[in-house]
Amino acid sequence: MAIRIFITGGTFDKEYDEITGTLFFKETHLPEMLKLGRCRLEVDIRTLMMIDSLQMTPTDRELIAENCIRCEHDRIIITHGTDTMVDTAAVLAAKQIGKTIVLTGAMIPYKFGSSDGLFNLGSAMAFVQTLAPGVYIAMNGRWFNWDNVWKNKQTGIFEERTGAAGQP
Repeated sequence: MAIRIFITGGTFDKEYDEITGTLFFKETHLPEMLKLGRCRLEVDIRTLMMIDSLQMTPTDRELIAENCIRCEHDRIIITHGTDTMVDTAAVLAAKQIGKTIVLTGAMIPYKFGSSDGLFNLGSAMAFVQTLAPGVYIAMNGRWFNWDNVWKNKQTGIFEERTGAAGQP
């Protein structure tokens, strides 16, 4: 059972420019992360884009969805920026793709050394193998249904929604 990993950018793959003091994208760190994690699963990595999720457009989300639809694998992980991860998950769920799709990301860039990215990637790898077809978010060692999660920007943690109206 091969797993497709689609790269879209986000904090996962950001690097720090010591001269300008800004974060930027160069190339994905996923192969390095999988090697460091001693991953023995068959994976197929494809980079779709390298952007911050705050700059992601509806066209970008449609591109992600179309790639998931056309993908020959039934198990897909998408690395994504955390700020709009739930928005992309909603687009994917609306397409009723019929595959297990897990979105994951990081709050701290992998290259910083103290990143949660490696842990989140490992969790996503486990969840994509065990969850039923659907769209999920894997963060902080937990999985969430796409429509029952929000990013708590005060704590930097993804949490289940509470309340009758689905409000955080």
